[in-house]
Order: sequence, then C-alpha cells, then structure tokens
Amino acid sequence: MSATSIQSQPVAASASHAVAPASALEIDTSCRAPVLVLFLSAAAWLVVSSVLGMIATLKFHQPNLLADCAWLTYGRVHPAHLNALVYGFALQAGLGVMLWLVAHLGRARLALGPGIIAGAVLWNLGMTAGILGILYGENTGFEWLEMPRYASATLFSGYLLIGLGGMLTLRLRNERRLYISQWFILAALFWFPWIYSTAEFLLVAKPVRGALQGAIDWWYTNNLMAIWLGFTGLAAIFYFIPKITKQPFYSHYIGVFIFVALALFGSWGGIPPGVPLPAWMPAMSTMGAVLTAVPILALVFNMYRTMECALPNRGESRPFNFFHFGLLAYIFAGLAGAAASLMRVSKITNFTWFVPAHAQLLIYGFFAMTMFGAIYYIVPRLVQAEFPKPGLITLHFFLAALGILLYAAPLAIVGYEQGKMLNDASQPFQLITAKTLMFLRISTTGDLLMALGHLILALNLAALLAQVARVAAAAAWTENTKVAEVAT
Repeated sequence: MSATSIQSQPVAASASHAVAPASALEIDTSCRAPVLVLFLSAAAWLVVSSVLGMIATLKFHQPNLLADCAWLTYGRVHPAHLNALVYGFALQAGLGVMLWLVAHLGRARLALGPGIIAGAVLWNLGMTAGILGILYGENTGFEWLEMPRYASATLFSGYLLIGLGGMLTLRLRNERRLYISQWFILAALFWFPWIYSTAEFLLVAKPVRGALQGAIDWWYTNNLMAIWLGFTGLAAIFYFIPKITKQPFYSHYIGVFIFVALALFGSWGGIPPGVPLPAWMPAMSTMGAVLTAVPILALVFNMYRTMECALPNRGESRPFNFFHFGLLAYIFAGLAGAAASLMRVSKITNFTWFVPAHAQLLIYGFFAMTMFGAIYYIVPRLVQAEFPKPGLITLHFFLAALGILLYAAPLAIVGYEQGKMLNDASQPFQLITAKTLMFLRISTTGDLLMALGHLILALNLAALLAQVARVAAAAAWTENTKVAEVAT
C-alpha cells in the first residue's frame, strides 16, 4: 500500500507555474475574511436552527405551545429548522472548510476573495428570505426544497460565486499533485449546482406530475446527504486526521476507490422499496444503497491503518475528538442506511422515527461534528490566536456527542418497535403513539444538549474575535502614541 503524506507533497515545477508556493501564513491571510464570514454566518444560523428545532420538538409534549401564532405552527417551524440547519449551517460551514483546504493543499492564496464574500452575502440574504418565507406560509411542500423560488435563486447565485472562488484557487494551485481530499471537494463543488438546479426546475419551476415528484425529491435529498455532505465531510476527515496525528494517509488508491464507489452507488439511493413507481427504480436504489457498504468498509480499513498507534498531542486532541466521532457516526449511519434500504427492513422502519434518527445521525453526528472540529482547527490559524477558553471546546464536544446519542439512539429503537406495531393490525394507533412518548422526551433532552453546545460554539467564536480585536486595538493605540511622540 502507498502512504500519502500531507506534509511532504512535492511541488511540481513548470513554466506555467513558476510562482513560488505561498506560505501557510500568506494562505491563511488570504482566507481570513471569506472563510470567517462563512463560519460566523454558519454559527449564527446554527443558533437560529436550534431555537426553531426546540420549538418544534416541544410541540410533541405541549401541542398548544405557541399554537395561536401561525408562523410558529409545527408545519412551518419544523421545515424552517431543517433548512436553517442544512443550508444555513451545513453548506456554509462546508464551503468555508472547502476553501481553506483547497488553498492549503494547493499551496496557493485563495482566489476571488471579494467575490466569495459577495457570494456569502447573497447566500445569507437568500437564507433570510427563505426562512421567513417558510414561516410566512410560502412552503413549496418538497422536503429540503421548502424555500420559495425567489430565495432559491438568490442561494444559487451566491453558491456560484463562492464555488467560482474555489475552482479558481484549485486551477491556480502550485502543488499540481491532487491529494485525495481535493477529489472529493472538486466533485462536491460541481454536484450541488447540478442537483439543486435540476430539483428546483422539475419540482418548483416546471413541476412534473404525480409520483415522479416524490422520486425526484428522494433523489435530491439523498444526493445532498450522501454526496455533498458526505464528500465534504470525508474530505475534511482525510485531511485533518492524518494532519493532527502526524501520520500519512494509509492508501491513496483505497481513497480513490472510496471516491469512485460512493460517486457511482451513493447517488442511486433514497427511493424506498414498495413505492408506487416502476419496479426498476426502487430496485436500482436498493442496489446502490447496499453497495455503498463496500466503500464504507474500505473506509474503515483505510482509516484504521492511518490512525493505528497514533495519538494527537494535547493541544490538537480537542478538534480530533470531533473528527473521530464524525468518522464513527458516518460508518454507523452508512451501514444503517444500507440495511434500511432492504425490503425486509424498510417495511418496518419506513414511516417511523427511525428515518429522522438516521438522517440526524448523518447530518449532525457525522457532518456537523466534523465541521465543528474543522472550525476549531482553522479559526485560530486564520486570526493567529488561540481560543481564550479551550476548556469550552471540550465541553462543546461532550454536549454535542451526548446530545446526538440521546437524540438518535432512542428514536432508532422506538422507530423499530413502532414499525413492528404498525405492521400488526391488532395494535390500536393510539397505543402505538403513547408508547413513543418516553423516547421522544429523551430525544428532546438530546436536542437541548445540542442547542447548548451551539451556544458554546458561538460564545467561543465571539470571545476569540473579541480578544483579537482588543489586541489589534491596543497595538494600533501603541503605534499611534509612538508616532505622536516622535512628531512632538
């Protein structure tokens, strides 16, 4: 097997790329404003998502909570919560990590910085309009595509500007050899505009008819989760875990196999068995979902050999905890998704609490935890300062990890039991619903712990930036005082 070291990739010399590689400090300086804008916006939307999510989950225990406010009914606040989480936090955090990785792996300054900032502004304007539109009642009715058309167009324009900056940086890289993370990033940059524009056109702009609408929505949500979120999260894991443990990535070729297999099979899943569509569509979807178990097992082997007998130092172990947890969550979620695509399992788990448990394990347990680790690793390097209270990072990890476990595990367990009871015609529906309440209360506790973790993330970022601002202001004051003394 070939081991690929991040630290020692050679720089290819050519006439067309005679510019010396940029230093890490120069790269971080070029990334500072665009990446910080994306990270801070992501953190803000994460807090908004937490508030909306808590309102939604509390309605299961107190149905009359805020019932007199149409804007905050469950049918509006729940999709607003999911859209704020996916588009407000996940995509912006993912794009920020992508840009930083592309610049560092290519040993080149980030290109089109002002354009990326303009794209982030457009994205957040679209997010604001979209969330307000959902709360106002202008929901399209399609899962993860609920935002109205005017908001979607703004989001798409913002993404194109941000993606263009990433592509230009990749094109102008000084390191010509592509590390495995760049394969995943390049695919993800192109994947989102393709699936988003296709789904928006076929479901919102020029909607197709009948059951085909469900098939397109399933295809879109699966591709967004399995490919965009999956590729972006894996790109971060493949970079940061070898970097922090100071071990080379075990096998580049296994990494390429994982990339190709996930791109081929991962995009086919999402359509559950037994839906009213031509039989070949759910059959192909099941085949693709089951075959994703093969690259996941290859991932287990590759990362085990990469991390074997490797321990991060104390200072970098805090971000590493997030990456390690995210990797384990991806493995469990991927294998659970492959199993749930089988007819024998799907007839029990479909239309139960197992479905949101699995989705949240992938979105939050894998992707969000990976992004938290990346943010805690990248931001100090952007501002050249450490977090003033590193203990809060550890606290955030334990709150987030315990929160997602208390959310996903009870819902997965009760979802399986719920499915068996739903398939038993002798079980009254009221009894089935009553038996889920205890598990819902536990999952609400998990929601609360995750929300507290999000507040700590926002507090950490605010405290660090305030510290940097104070130091910069003190330095500027000292410099101005010296200039005034010399002048007098």
